Amino acid sequence: MNMTTTNNNINPDPLTKRTRIFRRYFIALLIAGIAFVKPAAAQDRTITLDEAIKLGVANSKVLKLSQSKIDEAVAGYNKTKDGNLPTGSVSLTYDRAEIPANTLNFGPQTIHLPSGANAYLGIASLNETIFAGYKYRYALESTNLLTQIARLDIVKDKDQITYDIISAYYNLYKVLQSKKVVQQNLNTIDEQIHQSQRFFDQGLVTKNDVLRFQLQRSNVELTGIDLESNRKIINYNLDILLGLPESTQLNINQIIEADRPIAPLANYIDSAMNNRQELAQLDLRNRYAETNIKSIEANTLPTLSAAASGYYVDVSGNPLPQTGNFITPITIGLTAAWKFDALWLNKNKVAEARIQKDQVAINKGITTDNVKNEINQNYQNYLTALDKIKLLQTSIEQAGENNNILTSKYKSNIASATDKADAETLLYQAQINLELAKADAGLAYYTLIKSTGKLNK
Repeated sequence: MNMTTTNNNINPDPLTKRTRIFRRYFIALLIAGIAFVKPAAAQDRTITLDEAIKLGVANSKVLKLSQSKIDEAVAGYNKTKDGNLPTGSVSLTYDRAEIPANTLNFGPQTIHLPSGANAYLGIASLNETIFAGYKYRYALESTNLLTQIARLDIVKDKDQITYDIISAYYNLYKVLQSKKVVQQNLNTIDEQIHQSQRFFDQGLVTKNDVLRFQLQRSNVELTGIDLESNRKIINYNLDILLGLPESTQLNINQIIEADRPIAPLANYIDSAMNNRQELAQLDLRNRYAETNIKSIEANTLPTLSAAASGYYVDVSGNPLPQTGNFITPITIGLTAAWKFDALWLNKNKVAEARIQKDQVAINKGITTDNVKNEINQNYQNYLTALDKIKLLQTSIEQAGENNNILTSKYKSNIASATDKADAETLLYQAQINLELAKADAGLAYYTLIKSTGKLNK
């Protein structure tokens, strides 16, 4: 009898079973990993003002460009110094002459020339200007003054970059504080909406009362959208200034206290007269103009130069010296020259240079007046900002007292929850307004210091 038996309980190969389990486990891990993978979040960073300034100055492309201009000015100065060094040259020339008609008849005498000739001419010369009417000295002074002007440019650029960072820093702080106000208002309005909806369900208020709070919330949300847009713009610009990744979200915990001692206005004006780069540059440009006049006047003076030259003349076909085939004359000479036409051609050039010097003096007077006006305006703005802080400190005390009264009334069922929430909002708004005023005063202080030329000193 043939019997066919089917056994459904036969165990599979253990290795195959472990492989299937491993695959299932791996796929499960892969799916879980994919489910939890999220795009890389923007990096958050809390930064102080000093850190921001150091980063901005270190990574500024503008300062790097200014430094390259200084390097260029220094290179120009060194090039001018090279102009006082002796000049020299060495040359070797080979000539080959073919003479088809090489017979000259002079009556009874006939001269026969060779049909061809070789010639080597070597020249080595050295020239030195002994006196050139002081033009080299004036050129050296001029390039040195231009180098100093370029150095002041980088100081001015550094002040401006530092101020731009400070301004962006304080503006970001103000936006972040304003967003806190918006969120606080939204929380308060949500409580009011919840309460009014409950009262509406009980028939105590109309639908219009509920809609009024909802409309108020929409308006606050619009303000929040504008603030978030401004925050993104300021944050992005500050990231660029600091050389940080553009996705870095900057946070500011607290600003430096703006209540600093204030000196008399005259002190800041005197400081500006001694430290403003524009005024120092105009002083240098005045000296440059004086040097330019002297350089032009030097055109009327004679010049004296010395030269030494050595020659190698060889008429053989072999360039190497052979006895009797070459000569080596050596010359030494002095040359005195005077372009006396400068006596009448130079006077208008001098007149033009004097006019340019007068323009520099006039420009300094205008710049000085503008600096004084700028400092006075910044000084008054800072005093006004300090006065606002004092006034807002008083308003916080008033809002705090009002909040305490309404809280007590609310506990006694005399005031509504809406009145209590409004009082809390007023107090919070007053506190934020004080922070904003401190930010304005801090920025006003740095604006005043920048106008004195001592922002980085």
